[in-house]
Amino acid sequence: MAIKVYKPTTPARRRTSVLLSHDLDKVRPVKKLTRKRKQNAGRGNSGKITVRHRGGGAKRKIRAVDFKRDKFDIPAKVVTIEYDPGRNARIALLNYADGEKRYIIMPIGLKKGMTVVSSKKNFQLQVGNSFPLELIPPGTVVCSVEIEPSKGAKLARSAGGNAILQVIEGKYAQLKMPSGEFRLVPKTCLATIGQISNQDYRNIRWGKAGRTRHRGIRPTVRGKAMNPVDHPHGGGEGSNPIGLKKGPMNVYGKKALGVKTRRTGKLSDKLIIRRRKKRK
Repeated sequence: MAIKVYKPTTPARRRTSVLLSHDLDKVRPVKKLTRKRKQNAGRGNSGKITVRHRGGGAKRKIRAVDFKRDKFDIPAKVVTIEYDPGRNARIALLNYADGEKRYIIMPIGLKKGMTVVSSKKNFQLQVGNSFPLELIPPGTVVCSVEIEPSKGAKLARSAGGNAILQVIEGKYAQLKMPSGEFRLVPKTCLATIGQISNQDYRNIRWGKAGRTRHRGIRPTVRGKAMNPVDHPHGGGEGSNPIGLKKGPMNVYGKKALGVKTRRTGKLSDKLIIRRRKKRK
């Protein structure tokens, strides 16, 4: 995969780049494994906006990705490598020996024609295979990791994501996450060998607002540009500062910088050995 940079024929093209798709198969997705993407525009079940700057975007058909990998000891052949509009990683279509087809998130190095397997007893070090963490040797790069056994992968699922298995101690396996965080995961949780594909996604330059709107992301407006009724920073004339506030505040009037957002007393706090690195 490579990134194409356009010639600056227009002001928008000057800053635009796209990800080439030579690695994808030009086929229609399996109809039984697709569903419509419901557009909630950032609203929760009560109809109130819980996530700002969401809405619009192109119509999408989301692929049903198999995060559980619960067809054990049944070999599956990689049939196609496809694009999923619901995620930034590539997906691979597996054709199992019993005739069932499933999509999985594709790791780097997985190619058409290869055979992968998910097992709880027979370990084989190959990209795309899925095993419990207790069977995987320490130092192995893994992805699509479960937090709870048989609940499906939750960690290291985005483009270029991976975790490094450090050691197995007692009931838990120690993982180094992409953020630098060290955390414990039950050793019976499944993980896939390899690193998630499409690692160049983070280097795309979207170039203009229109491409971002197609992704379902609406504009973000500065608080200083609003009225006092709309934001704590609002009001004033010209380029006035944020007033007598001690520091930047969000739209709800709470401190915006240097405040921990993680809920205190979470059950998973005891499983985190070392927090992620702070951004500079």
